[in-house]
Amino acid sequence: MFEKLEDLLLRYEEVLASLQDPATLSDPELYRKTMKEQAELGPLAAAYRAYKEAEATVREDTELLGNEKDEEMRTLLKDEIAEAKNTLAAKEQELKILLLPKDPLDEKNVVMEIRAGAGGEEAALFAAELYRMYLHFAEDSGYKTETVEYNETGIGGASRITCMITGRGAYSRLKYESGVHRVQRVPKTESGGRIHTSTVTVAVMPEAEDVEVEIDMNDIRFDVFRSSGNGGQSVNTTDSAVRLTHIPSGIVISCQDEKSQLKNKDKALKILRARLYDMKLREKQEQEASARRLLIGSGDRSEKIRTYNFPQGRVTDHRINLTLYKIEAILNGSLAELIDHLAAADQAEMLANGGG
Repeated sequence: MFEKLEDLLLRYEEVLASLQDPATLSDPELYRKTMKEQAELGPLAAAYRAYKEAEATVREDTELLGNEKDEEMRTLLKDEIAEAKNTLAAKEQELKILLLPKDPLDEKNVVMEIRAGAGGEEAALFAAELYRMYLHFAEDSGYKTETVEYNETGIGGASRITCMITGRGAYSRLKYESGVHRVQRVPKTESGGRIHTSTVTVAVMPEAEDVEVEIDMNDIRFDVFRSSGNGGQSVNTTDSAVRLTHIPSGIVISCQDEKSQLKNKDKALKILRARLYDMKLREKQEQEASARRLLIGSGDRSEKIRTYNFPQGRVTDHRINLTLYKIEAILNGSLAELIDHLAAADQAEMLANGGG
């Protein structure tokens, strides 16, 4: 491990030097790639330097301790050695995590689909609430969001929502949200005060590039229709909404968010590409069933991953047996604590499996 770290530290110093080179500065694409490499290697370099400093402190202070007679000085040296050893252990663990193989999808943008499941109108209401939760989380994280499809129901719920969330590392944070979300509360429509259980399914897919999924345009049928629901002056006046049907897979996507028919077509194609890419990834994961991603990274759509219990004010993630009594804050977008715990569990599983 340390031999590899020495090589990475040398590479980091080369990257820093390259950023001062006029040849790099004058080439926008090379500069972008070099900056990206610096950002990736920076945390590793900082952790390894801290490790080496702590290692040097232990070595030097141990040598001094062997020759020191003054008791007060000996106590100070022992305290320094103990602190440096704690730093060594912490930095070694941090380095192991930083050296874990990166998920190549982590830096991608996200296509998210939220669908009301069991529970009728109450499930649709909760689907709309989850959507608002993700919008708040995205905003707090510096990500951008675009609504592609929003099928509103009678009393403010939504049967199905499709949106795009763009920003560096969006998939790395949101990939843990795939699965069945269960809500337990007294619905607004319930006059008897009984607690109901409803479900919403969330699917998080990485956005796919053109080169990753080839689409034959002859396999696609486009239909146009007039937008409905909330919107600007063009709603109900122009045929700007688009319905895309991918004949081989049977996938149907509707998009009416934009006033431009062309922009709606473009968004619908992005969603189709993401869905086809997701299908390809899932097939691969099924073939590699013995590999990792058994705990939380699988995104199994049928798996009940989380319960939101309103009477008790709690949110429980069943994959890691974590309960937080912060339901209001979480539904307002404060998902970071939950996601951090899930990411830590994912890393721990990888370490236990030898980093693979």
